[in-house]
Amino acid sequence: MNKIVSIEEAVSKIKENDVLLVGGFLGVGSPHHCIDELIKQKTTGLTLVCNDSGFPEIGVGKLVMTKQFSKVIASHIGTNKETGRQMMEKETIVELVPQGTLVEQIRAGGYGLGGVLTKTGLGTKVEEGKQTVVVDGETYLLEKPIRGNVALIYANKVDKFGNMQFHGAARNFNTLMASAADLVIVEADEIVEVGDLDPDFIHCPGIFVDYIVNGGAIRG
Repeated sequence: MNKIVSIEEAVSKIKENDVLLVGGFLGVGSPHHCIDELIKQKTTGLTLVCNDSGFPEIGVGKLVMTKQFSKVIASHIGTNKETGRQMMEKETIVELVPQGTLVEQIRAGGYGLGGVLTKTGLGTKVEEGKQTVVVDGETYLLEKPIRGNVALIYANKVDKFGNMQFHGAARNFNTLMASAADLVIVEADEIVEVGDLDPDFIHCPGIFVDYIVNGGAIRG
């Protein structure tokens, strides 16, 4: 199967009301060209799962500005005032999740686990409506797995099967999100032949990947 497709075709797989996992940390390691294409395609009603809501002009923050999310699940929104405004005006549901909890919920979704037990949030508003579990006399919150309909991720280098290499901190959420979605789209700076990547430096296997977009060609 040829996984390399145009950016238009890849992004068209994202449908209204999908849960969308997007890699990146304040835009670092985000699939910027796919985000721009999603703005062009005007797909709305999406639920965003991301570390943060970016900046107004960078990363997923651009999609916040175009109001394409009905819900945002993230660790912080402080770098994008529009996210906060939409939350306060009840235009967008915003669920703030501690970063460690969020990444483990995504890991649980990708690895088939029943959830995550954590003490973070006990005795606070975070606990409301959630199940608690007692283990060896200690009480924990049960945080349920997170999965997405589509994951949009970015890699520095990808082979034609989808095996991925990330550069430095750009790895962030991308590796786990690739495991936790029904359909995975990877935007890569460089696409190489199968066998060109050193197996010891493949950070995420191509078995997770459905479509590859050549971001380097778009950038020029």
